Amino acid sequence: MNVPLILPQFLDRAVALYGEKEAVHCEGRVFTYNQLNERVNQLSSGLRDLGINKGDHIAYLAGNSLEMLEGFYGVFQLGAVMVPLNIRLKPDDYVFILNHSESKVLFVDQDLYELIRPVKNQLETIEHIIVHYKDSETKEIDYDTWLASFPSAPFEREDLDENDVCSLLYTSGTTGNPKGVMLTHRNNYLHALSTMHHLRVSDSDVYLHVLPMFHVNGWGSPFYYTANGATHICSRQSTPDSIFKAIQKHNVSVLHMAPTVLNALLQYYDEHHPRIEQDVRVVIAGSAPPPAFITRVEEELGWEFIQVYGMTESSPLSLVSTIRSHLTDLPKASQTELKAKAGFSMIGSDVRLLNESGEEVAHDGKQVGEVAVRSHGVMKGYWKNEEATKEVLQNGRLLTGDMGTIDEHGYINIVDRKKDVIISGGENISSIEVEGVLYEHPAILEAAVIAVPHEKWGETPHAYVVLQANMAATEQEIIDFSRERMAHFKAVTGITFVEELPKTASGKIQKVQLRDSYWESKGKTGRLVN
Repeated sequence: MNVPLILPQFLDRAVALYGEKEAVHCEGRVFTYNQLNERVNQLSSGLRDLGINKGDHIAYLAGNSLEMLEGFYGVFQLGAVMVPLNIRLKPDDYVFILNHSESKVLFVDQDLYELIRPVKNQLETIEHIIVHYKDSETKEIDYDTWLASFPSAPFEREDLDENDVCSLLYTSGTTGNPKGVMLTHRNNYLHALSTMHHLRVSDSDVYLHVLPMFHVNGWGSPFYYTANGATHICSRQSTPDSIFKAIQKHNVSVLHMAPTVLNALLQYYDEHHPRIEQDVRVVIAGSAPPPAFITRVEEELGWEFIQVYGMTESSPLSLVSTIRSHLTDLPKASQTELKAKAGFSMIGSDVRLLNESGEEVAHDGKQVGEVAVRSHGVMKGYWKNEEATKEVLQNGRLLTGDMGTIDEHGYINIVDRKKDVIISGGENISSIEVEGVLYEHPAILEAAVIAVPHEKWGETPHAYVVLQANMAATEQEIIDFSRERMAHFKAVTGITFVEELPKTASGKIQKVQLRDSYWESKGKTGRLVN
């Protein structure tokens, strides 16, 4: 008899094999896998008591905490769908996502509740708001009190199918409003099996949650570290100091993060030189780092650097850049260059670079093609957006919009993006969304936003602006204007004033020319390479 590939099985395995092992450290509290499972059962019972049924959507606005981790499994047992929210958005962003997703319950951390309070009356489908770490001033349901009122006995699960949607993750694209990516139990389950192999996850691992769990389920970490009985170290806030202290205190062996966070850790290490005795693996995704950056991580920190590539629509990881055994005789510099690339296909993924005719490009490191993914992780589609789904799911493949080359060893290198999505600090920013805010400024006639390199964030939004006739505005004024109206990571960091924007015959702004213009202004030539 076939066993359906459903995510609650991962916690079941951990309880059966590692029940008395420490599963989670969070805010000074420690829970075994048995205790974690009991809390998950209480959560499932509580949600059922609220009238939550299979297929209902449950939103979480929370940091990396025990409460966020147990949310996945508590929600899944009912066959409900987890909707993790990016904690770096503005209140209006949450109005759109919560209403569009038709979420019925919102779990929110107390320190994030102020992002919800001003728009609470605009939430059309939210029936209950439950607050983690609630203070006495907040007039909502207290999570701890509510959870404690329900039994920890085994929960009678809904009949789950591996093709049921379990996660709805909102990601920015080239249009202003984010799109809801539907991932199934099967997507996440098979992705976990592949990823745990490539990252060499085992029951001896201690995993520090630095990458936010809202970020495509923390790249699946709540699933494959749990399945292997590893120990989770959760902290709702991460600073370089707290990260290094957690690594030392808990003997952490593996972390996932954006390049910007790793860069901050390197800067902290230069100043404080914290001593780390154990072997550590650090897994990075985002704009490709320079080889010198990898060398610093491996030689100064003494950590193993693993670059991965993916997107929310593929659960997310598809490529990994570790050095395969038959390539270990290559010169050290050549190996480091390979590690800096997006990598080769992970097990269960078939990633190819296709030209405009749909043919695979040569493995010469020169010909450019669009990254196209066929894998067990490819999403079911975008929630309530068939048109956008058809645009990216074609001929059995996910068209990523990323452009790259592939070398003779099969390592893919991302060189540009078809779509003008800006990746800053590991977060996707829609250039059109930023432009929409700039157009609200009374002095701006036209605006176009492109990605430009940034030492700390990898890249940030830069705007080319045409001012209204007889009107004036300064660069700082426009920067401040955007920061007041958007999450700060989305705001522009620089302005170039121009008399007109380059356009095609049909009136479409030619951003390639703007990128070239930017480089020329810096005394360089060539297109922007990420």
